[in-house]
Amino acid sequence: MRDKLCGPAAQALPWLGAAALAGHLDAQALLGQWFLAGRGLARDEARAFAWFKHAAHAGHAGAANLAGRCYENGWGTPQDAHAAARWYQLAAERGSDWGMYNLATALTLGRGVAPERAQALDWYRRAAALGHAKSLNIIGGFYEDGWEVERDLAQAAEHYRRAAEGGDFRGQFNHARLLALQGREAEAGRWIRRVPDSATPAFLEKTLAYLREAPQPALRRLYGPLHDALPHAARG
Repeated sequence: MRDKLCGPAAQALPWLGAAALAGHLDAQALLGQWFLAGRGLARDEARAFAWFKHAAHAGHAGAANLAGRCYENGWGTPQDAHAAARWYQLAAERGSDWGMYNLATALTLGRGVAPERAQALDWYRRAAALGHAKSLNIIGGFYEDGWEVERDLAQAAEHYRRAAEGGDFRGQFNHARLLALQGREAEAGRWIRRVPDSATPAFLEKTLAYLREAPQPALRRLYGPLHDALPHAARG
């Protein structure tokens, strides 16, 4: 099955569909993702949502998280922040790092649940213990801003470093930012050049504006390396 899935989608789809119909939960969750992305078949959010719910009801943690994403974004079902939070809670309790992250984000923002930053930090930490890079970056922000913890820039820097090494583009930016402010501009430049590899266009636009107008000269000097690392078509 693994070999089939690594091949062309048109060849893999019959195997994936057969496995899903036979009750293989990972296959059901993956088939839902293929319907959501339109990989090898027409994009169908409603069928994606149905497969996520089917696998989630059978105990699949990742599918429960994806059902939450459908509720949050209105993919194949009406938007419902409360339902999204419930599914994230279920996914988190089953051990999904993404479920933990999404539940923590809901708790931080009060999205579908009452805001509770202390609980949010606990869930971010649980996800980070599983190596979840985005959670590591968020924890760094808690330490940098002194949310629910004593402000600790050393802890913030350590979490940003781990998030950056884990491939999170926000972690890479924050790691570069603190390195630059510490006078380690060569290292900062190397990290800022990696941000465009995975960052969204909206994040890049916002970050370029921030660096261009930053009051600290060390941060303004990161503008050039980031701008030069952008794909040619994306440069302003």
